[in-house]
Amino acid sequence: MDWKQQRVLVTGAGGFIGSHLTERLVALGARTRALVRYTSTGTAGWLNASPVRGEIEVVAGDITDDQILHRAAQDVDIVFHLAALIGIPYSYHAPASYVRTNISGTQTVLQAALDCRVSRVVHTSTSEVYGTAVTVPIAEDHPVNAQSPYAATKTGADMLALSYHRSFALPVTIVRPFNTYGPRQSTRAVIPTIIEQALTQPVVRLGHLDPTRDFTYVADTVEGFIAAAASDRAVGGVVNLGAGREISIRDLAALIASMCASGAVVELDADRVRPPASEVERLRADTRRAAELLGWSPRYTLRDGLRETIDWMSAHLDRRRPVTYVI
Repeated sequence: MDWKQQRVLVTGAGGFIGSHLTERLVALGARTRALVRYTSTGTAGWLNASPVRGEIEVVAGDITDDQILHRAAQDVDIVFHLAALIGIPYSYHAPASYVRTNISGTQTVLQAALDCRVSRVVHTSTSEVYGTAVTVPIAEDHPVNAQSPYAATKTGADMLALSYHRSFALPVTIVRPFNTYGPRQSTRAVIPTIIEQALTQPVVRLGHLDPTRDFTYVADTVEGFIAAAASDRAVGGVVNLGAGREISIRDLAALIASMCASGAVVELDADRVRPPASEVERLRADTRRAAELLGWSPRYTLRDGLRETIDWMSAHLDRRRPVTYVI
């Protein structure tokens, strides 16, 4: 695909993955529009300090506002839909807000894309929709078993996206990232919270330590999004974006502590523990479809990605609150 000929919209562009994707699209030469959440301060999230900020058209608004979305989708070829509420713990406290943002917001994006005759929509799912693995590795036809309000709303959003493809021939591809990590990620996620605590505290406090996860560095995830947008064969389907490797949270914490040259010990923090039936015990991606349909596979090893993330967080510790657990 010649990205210099493409006009793109990224929703959720001020966030962790969204900002990295937006910057990569600019680097590829795409004419890039970024939808960010409106605030009275006028912030564009991580794009505020981006070196390519002047090359991005920023639109501020709410993902559930159909007028804003129709304006944002005008004259666009490709929509990358990443805007969502993503914190699992907060979804236990405010499930209705997840329904509004993740389900109603997705429907607003899909309708705007349909009305504006967008040629491709790349919709962001999550491996959390699978729940605890029944078969490993987890292929895209694995049963969906949402175990948190967050996962349930993302499941609903996925079904809406597929329904718009089947009902209205909207060219939608669903990418299903497994646990993405890297610079700019909030300490609500496990890798940044381990790194921050290992760099600053004698004790690393975490929730359950035995679950396993499949971690993918953010630069690799971004390349997966871009490959999905360029693949006609992936339209109408779901594609996992994962490394195909799993590691327990316990072993992950030990690895990070060693890479941080930290003597910190790991302790269970009851406040961080998910409700028992909500904990996803095991995730590992089947990556064959991504290789076949997208020609995509991760380039970063876990150690390589962790080193990049540790170095970035070491340089930005002044932004963070290492002893504070925020849901």
